[in-house]
Amino acid sequence: MARWDPGTADRLRKAALELYAEHGYDAVTITQIAERAGITRRSYFRYFPDKREVLFAGSEQLPPAVGEAVLAAEEGESPLQTALTALAEVGTRVTQLVDPSPERRAIIAATPELRERERSKAAAITATIQDALERRGTPSGQAKMAAQVATIVFGDAFDRWIDAAGKQGFPACLETAAATLREACG
Repeated sequence: MARWDPGTADRLRKAALELYAEHGYDAVTITQIAERAGITRRSYFRYFPDKREVLFAGSEQLPPAVGEAVLAAEEGESPLQTALTALAEVGTRVTQLVDPSPERRAIIAATPELRERERSKAAAITATIQDALERRGTPSGQAKMAAQVATIVFGDAFDRWIDAAGKQGFPACLETAAATLREACG
């Protein structure tokens, strides 16, 4: 295959998911992923820096996008609602790029290294939301709490979206998760 083939990254993601599901994350090598996708090991690194990032590619763009959305949000909403509105907007864009694969979620759940990567991603989102809320004038303690809660709701909404196999819009999943939180708080 030509190295500029626009479908190569998708083939690599598919190959990695298949191999991780068949053999477990730890037992799979980059060479195996590359071979299954029809490219060389060396070419693999043009797309992903390691075997972990094949599952998380593009996630580094999420925190800055969320921060920008929080800063651009209309005034007048609570800090938590501002964060949730921003996450609904950005989450919608993310779901257009992510495969709603329960297999991906299962592989991450079964692998400590990947669970840690998920936690790092969530921490980066939380820190970015907190910073953006503080820049909007929200007191630090409120900004921190709103950011933490919003990130938890976002994670739950993403799970709901996967459970719905992408057939339910992300904003609806986020609203359901937020409603569940409100019910839990009484």
